Amino acid sequence: MSVLAGQTILVTGARGGIGAACALKLAEQGAQIILSDIREPTATFDALAPHAQEHLSTVADVSDTTSVSALFDEIDRSAPMLTGLVHCAGIIHEKPLLDTGIEEFDRVININLRGSFLVGQEAIRRLEGREGRILLTSSDLGVSGRETFSPYVASKHGVMGLMRSWAKEFGPRIKVNALCPGPIDTDMLGVAQMSPEWRAREMAIPAERFGKPSEVAAMAAFLMGPDADFITGQGIGVNGGSVMP
Repeated sequence: MSVLAGQTILVTGARGGIGAACALKLAEQGAQIILSDIREPTATFDALAPHAQEHLSTVADVSDTTSVSALFDEIDRSAPMLTGLVHCAGIIHEKPLLDTGIEEFDRVININLRGSFLVGQEAIRRLEGREGRILLTSSDLGVSGRETFSPYVASKHGVMGLMRSWAKEFGPRIKVNALCPGPIDTDMLGVAQMSPEWRAREMAIPAERFGKPSEVAAMAAFLMGPDADFITGQGIGVNGGSVMP
């Protein structure tokens, strides 16, 4: 398939999990991929080798203005004109509110929300006046909420606010949406370390299982493709029914 041929897409959080799956799926569909993560996404870059496009691997801290500026300077120098962003970089945080320090709150907000703002802003600078796609990553908890996750939930609600505002500000040429994954089997979720009780809670959804990163990536590829041209300003749940807005 080459429905994304001619597209150059930045994928953040590309070292593993949902980000790596998105990068691979987009490359399979013909896009040139710019990989970025806080550590070198070597394994993901190697996995793209069967796809003939000239991919680029970069390192950046999405919460740091200098690092994000350097990332986009490198993209400007080394890659064709950017056509899209799939922003997957983020962290999860679970802790009772009364045990959560302000430093922990700031770290979650800085990576998840500030990072979305910084990377999205720079991507839109390069897309403004042209057709393009921005895909942020929120969460099913960015639609609902959950006890002991308040900084994470706040950050993901904030991502939804950015997405909706940008969709209105930059439409119709730039389509802006957000993925809202539910319980996905990734290292970040830590399925292997879950207690039986917590695992049962996560699986108490209509699908009765954890999702796979490849299932989120399939939705990302659709939203970045031509068949999604009438979709903008939406938080798309890939969640097995964990949240039904």
